[in-house]
Amino acid sequence: MKRTLITLISVLLLAALVAGTVSASAVSPVLIGIPDDATNGGRAIKLLESVGLITVDPEAGWVPELKDVTGYLYNIEIVPTQANTLPATLDDFGGATINGTYAIPTGLVPSRDGLAIESQADATGDSGNPFVNVVVARTEDKDNELYKTIQEAFQSDLVGQYLIAKYSEAFIPAFEYKDTEYSNEELLELIDSYKTDKKGKTVVKIGVCGASNEHWNATQYVLDQNDANIYLDLVVFDAYNLPNEALNSGDIDLNSFQHKAYLANEVNSQGYEIETIFDTLMAPLTLYSKQFDSVDALKAAAGEAA
Repeated sequence: MKRTLITLISVLLLAALVAGTVSASAVSPVLIGIPDDATNGGRAIKLLESVGLITVDPEAGWVPELKDVTGYLYNIEIVPTQANTLPATLDDFGGATINGTYAIPTGLVPSRDGLAIESQADATGDSGNPFVNVVVARTEDKDNELYKTIQEAFQSDLVGQYLIAKYSEAFIPAFEYKDTEYSNEELLELIDSYKTDKKGKTVVKIGVCGASNEHWNATQYVLDQNDANIYLDLVVFDAYNLPNEALNSGDIDLNSFQHKAYLANEVNSQGYEIETIFDTLMAPLTLYSKQFDSVDALKAAAGEAA
C-alpha cells in the first residue's frame, strides 16, 4: 500500500512537471546514498550511470569520483555516506547502493529487494570488471594442468548454484552456470555435510581470508566426483597483505581472496611474479530503496534534471 501511494504521488508529480505547474528546480532532489570510500564509491557511481541516472567521464574508468560525473539526467543528489551505516539509514534516502557484506545481514536480498545490481561487464559488454575475484598462481606455474582441473571444477554448474544458495546473493558466480538437478536446500545439505580424505591425492595449498570459504568444499566435491585425485588444502590468513607474499615465496600454491584491482596494486607495489589464472565470484553492489519499487519509479519521482 505504501509503495502504491508513493508511486501514485510520483506519477502526479511527474505530470505536474510536464504540465509546467511545478518547476523542476523547485522540487527537492531525490537523495542517493553511496559508500564514502574511493573504491566502492566509484563502483556506486558506475552503477548509477548504468541505470541512466547520470553520465560519467569515460576517462575515469571503473572508479570515478563525484567530480567525474558529467551530467545529472534526473533531479538527484549523490550523498557519500559511511558504508556500514547505509542499511540502517536507507529510509533517509530515495535509494542507496549497498554491498552484500552490509545488506544481507539486514535481510536485504539483491534479486528480491534491489532496483539494480552491479554488472560484471561494462557498458560495452566487456567482462573486465576489476572487482571480480580471482584465483592467482605464480607466473611460472600459471599453465599447470592441475590448476586447469581445479578451474573446471570451480566453474561448474554445481559450484555456481551453491554460491547463490549459500551466500544469499552476497556473492555471485563470475562465470556462466545452470542450476543442477538439486534444489538449493538439497545442495546445501549435500555440500555442507561433505567430508573428503587427502590420502593418495595431490595436495594443492590455497590461501584464503575470512570465513566465507565453503564454496571450496563444493569444488572439492566436484573434483572427487570427477576422480581428479586433488586435495584442496585451505590455508587461512588473518590479514590481506599476507597471502600474495606467501604465494610469491612458494609457501602456498594458489590464493583466492582478492579482486583484480587489489592484485594489480600488489603486483605493482611489491613486484610479485603472480597472476590471475581464473575468475571465481563477485560481491556486487546493489541499489536498494524503501520508497520506490523500480528505477523507473525513482526517476518519475525525481523528474528530469533542468
